[in-house]
Amino acid sequence: MTVLKLTKKSVDGLEPGPRPYIVRDAELKGFAVRVGTTGKSWAVCYRPAPGGRSVRERVVTLGSTTTLTPDQARRAAADMLARVRLGADPAEEKTKSRKAMTVAELIDRFDADHVAVRVKPKTAETHRYALAELKQAHGNIKAEKLTRSHLAALHSQSASRPYSANRALAVWAKLYSWGASTGNVPEGKNPTRGIAKYKESSRERFLSTAELARIGEALTDAEIDGLPWRGADPSGPKARHLARPENRIIRFDPAAVAALRLLILTGCRLREILNLQWHEVDMERGLLFLSDSKTGAKTVVLNAPAMDILNALPQRGPFVIPGGKQDRPRADLKRLWDAVTARAELQGVRIHDLRHTFASFGAGGGLGLPIVGKLLGHTQSSTTARYAHLDADPLRRASNQIGAEISAALDGKNKTKKE
Repeated sequence: MTVLKLTKKSVDGLEPGPRPYIVRDAELKGFAVRVGTTGKSWAVCYRPAPGGRSVRERVVTLGSTTTLTPDQARRAAADMLARVRLGADPAEEKTKSRKAMTVAELIDRFDADHVAVRVKPKTAETHRYALAELKQAHGNIKAEKLTRSHLAALHSQSASRPYSANRALAVWAKLYSWGASTGNVPEGKNPTRGIAKYKESSRERFLSTAELARIGEALTDAEIDGLPWRGADPSGPKARHLARPENRIIRFDPAAVAALRLLILTGCRLREILNLQWHEVDMERGLLFLSDSKTGAKTVVLNAPAMDILNALPQRGPFVIPGGKQDRPRADLKRLWDAVTARAELQGVRIHDLRHTFASFGAGGGLGLPIVGKLLGHTQSSTTARYAHLDADPLRRASNQIGAEISAALDGKNKTKKE
């Protein structure tokens, strides 16, 4: 066993032999240099505790002698040897690190074991979009080595789309929470912690009575006279094959029109109506018993206009709003909605805004947020709280009372008579 005081000069003087060999430091026990056939590297030699001489010595490389100075290598060796005395096993840790999951592998496992099994299809789409973004950027990094700075930089790339950026951040947090719970990453490891979300502007849009009236007219036209078809570019390469403008009219399926009316009258989510089956409709009690929704099983109370719409629909299969095949639900209402909003001259209104409008009429009518939340199927009062500013009925009564008293005082009607 060769022992030297390891300095730059002594290490530079070591010549490679026919096979690699180790030279140990004369001052720091365990500190060494490994001389290979093509280069030299600093190393730490130790026996993991407990065990002593009965345990085989292990050698961990610190780095090349060309990248680390003797002093830097000596300090790193001293730190590692101190950890060994406390029970650590750096060689074993290094082996486990090499075997540890990459971010890409963690994402694949999360998708297969959690997203595909426990997440609803529509939500799974947004999960996979965010996960694909992370996988492309940092898929090759070990999952336990991914840092906050990695994710903060990725998050900042979507600053112009704050809603999407924040949803992606939530999915990444969920990925690491799941990873910790399943033992795929260390407990408490979550690199999203501390990353500030972007401020989101409110997305709620409430339709006025006049706008609803225009939508009503458009829906009537859609099923009786038809609406202009807006599905092709009249200036495009296939324009010469289009029908004359006066003939580009579509009469929409009455069931699709009925679906939009039900969304307006019930405040249901789009898939709750499109996936609705006849066995979930109780006309006698005026209820919908949804077996599945965003918040799980849900009961919807039907009002008289909604019941009239359901009564008028023919039962052509298991689904209330059937698709092209009677045994499958309709996929979407996008084409109809685009035509209706164009006819009603509404810009930037989403189908989901019909749900907000239903809530706004309830809150603005003084029904109280708990009742509105029950009708919408909210499981938490905080979800309904977004409509609190519309619940102005008690405030209006108070304002009217105060205003009446002040107005009377201004008119001199409340003056006390002098004795």
